Amino acid sequence: MLHITNGESVSLREAGLGGEVLFWQDALHDGPVPAEGGLREVSQARARYLAGALGLEPARTRRELAARDRKLEEYSRHEEVVLWFEHDLYDQLQLVQILDWFAARELGRTRLSLVQAGDYLGPIAPAELAELFPGRRRVTAKQRGLAARAWAAFRAKDPRGLLRLLKADTSALPFLAAAVRRLLEEYPAVETGLSRSERQILEILSAGPRPFAPLFRAYQRRDEPVFLGDAFFLLRLETMAGCAHPLIRERSGSWAMTEDGARVLTGEEDQVRWNGIDRWVGGVHLTTGSAIWRWDAGEGTLERES
Repeated sequence: MLHITNGESVSLREAGLGGEVLFWQDALHDGPVPAEGGLREVSQARARYLAGALGLEPARTRRELAARDRKLEEYSRHEEVVLWFEHDLYDQLQLVQILDWFAARELGRTRLSLVQAGDYLGPIAPAELAELFPGRRRVTAKQRGLAARAWAAFRAKDPRGLLRLLKADTSALPFLAAAVRRLLEEYPAVETGLSRSERQILEILSAGPRPFAPLFRAYQRRDEPVFLGDAFFLLRLETMAGCAHPLIRERSGSWAMTEDGARVLTGEEDQVRWNGIDRWVGGVHLTTGSAIWRWDAGEGTLERES
């Protein structure tokens, strides 16, 4: 048996279920996820991004993702593959990537099952994980087909496929629609040019400076379900502090909003027009000098700004 889940915080190895455990461990919501190529090409692109963004050793990162992929490709050695994924954006993107990969394959004798958790798996005790195991369900063709459409829309250079997905029946994967909407909220807002993550950080800091840990906890309380880990939260802070007109600054271990940050938060200035942008959301490269997609929360749609 092979268990696949989001990361090493999930104590499946201690749950007494037997088999091997594969941790997927990729924050697909940050950085490029190219539309071209299969699992190998996507993993190579992800390795380059993760190494650069997190200061990891590039060759080691490539080897780790390649080893992960090989373990997936050996699925037919197992009588059953059990997918354990929770409700947040981080997990839902991993889930549709894996289900899309399986959608193109004949499973043969291997049973593909899914535990869809409406709560975070990391804090769950091993005994409680074991109690979830009997409730797993065989993955259906409908689920695999929906995941394939979601993965293609996520990787596309034109993000409007994600909007079409929200109008479709996504009940086969009950947490997918909310995750897709949260992803769309990471596009610059039509009013300010801020993503939801950036806006929430500024809103918290408008009440006064905070050290990293209390700031991160306050951010998590505003983002339910939580999908952003501390490393990628720090990247958000560093980007907001490192632009031409810094929105925040760090001094003596605390982060504070700048006057420029306040001007953007109130809509007096626009973050994208003022500071530019160079950021990926799946297959979409938001970059200064090209047409920028923006999220209109009131209308629930994307607008393309030339």
